[in-house]
Amino acid sequence: MIPASALRVTSLLSLTVVLTVTATAQEEFTLTSPVVTDGGALPADLGCAREGGDGLSPPLDWTNAPEDTRSFAVVMHHYPRGRIEGNDTPSHYWLLWNIPATITGLDRGNPASIGDEGADKDMRRTGYTPPCAPRGPLHEYTITIYALSAPPATLPAQDDGSVDWDRIIAAMDDLVLASSTLTFEN
Repeated sequence: MIPASALRVTSLLSLTVVLTVTATAQEEFTLTSPVVTDGGALPADLGCAREGGDGLSPPLDWTNAPEDTRSFAVVMHHYPRGRIEGNDTPSHYWLLWNIPATITGLDRGNPASIGDEGADKDMRRTGYTPPCAPRGPLHEYTITIYALSAPPATLPAQDDGSVDWDRIIAAMDDLVLASSTLTFEN
């Protein structure tokens, strides 16, 4: 027979272990790229054809998504000269949603066609538009990954050229659990 004092100590140790495990904080949701450094320049081979690039989307990786994540979305944009963040609609270069929660990255050019894509920058087709800034000062571009509590129900479950910046942002309203950004210049 085990003495009652030993049972109390064992129970106390078990409680301490459980409390320690549940008290561990969630690490920060983070977006990275093996070829694009946050705050750095876009590699030339990822630029538009005019700049000698292949026009493919950069490879992306993300870690530490919230536990309740059911879907991801990726948006790439920039604010042209004269447009103000928060007041004006930016130019969008990539709108991607319905990325399964089991995915933790996209290869260069997204050859597996993961997710559904919205309109390109010029609203002519679906998919990624490579940055192709006019000569002069560098432009700042932002890629944001959103961890969502559910896939955006108001967006189609297929590529759709009618999905623009306003529509994807509105569709994600109330679904965003966390987001992370990667900013670069071109």
